[in-house]
Amino acid sequence: MGTSRREFLRSCGAVGAAGWLSPAMGRGTPTAVRKHHLSVTPHDAEPDPSFLEAVKQAGVTDIWITAYVCGARWCGVERMQTWRRRIEARGMSAHMLNIPLGHPGCGVPKHWRGAIRADGKPFTGTSLHPPATKENSEALQQIAAKGVKRVFLDDDFRLAVAPGDIGGCFCPEHKQAFLKRTGYTKRQWTELLDAIGRRSLTLVLRAWVEFNCDQLTESFHAQQKAAPGIQLGIMVMYFGAEKAGIRLTDYRDVPMRVGEFKFNDKAFASVEGKVDELFSSFFHRRFVRPELAYSETTAYPAKQLSLKNKLAKLAVPTLSDVRNTMFMCDFPKKDWPTLAPAMKRHAAIHAKIAGHVARGPLKHFWGEASRYVGDDNPYSLFLALGIPFEVTDEPAADGFTFLSDADANALATLRSGGTVFVARPSAVPLKGVRFVPDKLPELLVFKRQVLPQLVQTPYVEGDVPVVCAWYPTARAVLMWNLTEQRVDFTLHYRNARRSIGINGLDVALVEGVDA
Repeated sequence: MGTSRREFLRSCGAVGAAGWLSPAMGRGTPTAVRKHHLSVTPHDAEPDPSFLEAVKQAGVTDIWITAYVCGARWCGVERMQTWRRRIEARGMSAHMLNIPLGHPGCGVPKHWRGAIRADGKPFTGTSLHPPATKENSEALQQIAAKGVKRVFLDDDFRLAVAPGDIGGCFCPEHKQAFLKRTGYTKRQWTELLDAIGRRSLTLVLRAWVEFNCDQLTESFHAQQKAAPGIQLGIMVMYFGAEKAGIRLTDYRDVPMRVGEFKFNDKAFASVEGKVDELFSSFFHRRFVRPELAYSETTAYPAKQLSLKNKLAKLAVPTLSDVRNTMFMCDFPKKDWPTLAPAMKRHAAIHAKIAGHVARGPLKHFWGEASRYVGDDNPYSLFLALGIPFEVTDEPAADGFTFLSDADANALATLRSGGTVFVARPSAVPLKGVRFVPDKLPELLVFKRQVLPQLVQTPYVEGDVPVVCAWYPTARAVLMWNLTEQRVDFTLHYRNARRSIGINGLDVALVEGVDA
């Protein structure tokens, strides 16, 4: 493969058939819900004419081509049309990607303006100054004129440099616009900068976040209006939310690429890396319907994500009911014969649980404080305890709700109907919170303490890290072995115990688990 899309941007500036399956998996063909997409640049595929056929045979149905970068045509109209014809001649659909605002480390056109961070330092990418919206709108109109119907605003549609940053441009023009809109004075501007440094959700900081969300949403709506025949979607970064200018409720009815970040073995191989990725996907799924949700199954830098971890990443959209897998960057032709059976198998498992909601006593919660001022460091290791969990928009009325430091420090704003809050000891000590280090040994002690309470809940015995997602309405449990070795797990439910052998990094669907 040639230069990947992410490498291009930088230059600008085991799941397998051997795993255990329920016998029912072999009975008939389930209704397909999972689709597989590939994001590719033409120069990725042009050196090997057989590449498109290889991905088509593997099960990819849709190809996405980078068309415009910062409003400027990159692929070229004729080249774009040639590739659309090649893709469609093989029975696949062709769509386009636009990079609308640049990317950190990537330059923007000379007539575009960069941005200023809160500390006064300039940065390039993810900046929204005129004429960015106008030129992106014009690009969409040109794409629409060629008959393209679906476009993603890619890599990324946000106003923050990186995950965890409180974003926005702090240049004199944006400062003046913010003060004029809110009626604040220069004194409040100083208070804003102080609040950002302390990550304190004050009134002025809330107003700044909403100001940036309004800007980004208005830009999106302007681009939609410019090309109404195009279904326009956004790519959000890892834990992308309001502090990055992304008011997630504004995008409920459009395609959304859920945020991932563990793009290489160093980031993804640990247990924490896997469950952090899963946590982010479940968070974003609160705001997008499953059929409009896309994964960001990315390998970057090139050759830094092993094939076994590329396969393991398929578990994230399966567990979180993300119906579209988007392969991006460094998926060469040699990978596809191994990817293909795993893709097919995950699709079959996904069909069994699609539309069913994971339930359990451990609560996945990412609150307003995390979204507005948090550092995007989730308390996620509880997902590896082998105890079922569920995602909640608000604190639950039962079970155990795990809090980030930001949410724990904002506990006074959270109303609980009976859940036990669990936080790291690094959070501010508060009455009524159970403090457990976000480390596996301490959490396994917690597991042994709560198991006697799980009379009506399935769980995995033992201390080996495993995700256990329970879908009562599907009468099924989906398990993900987070280690690289085959493990014989024991699933305990009521008075029954079932042994399930799962290969390293593989998944298993256990059916017939009655509610």
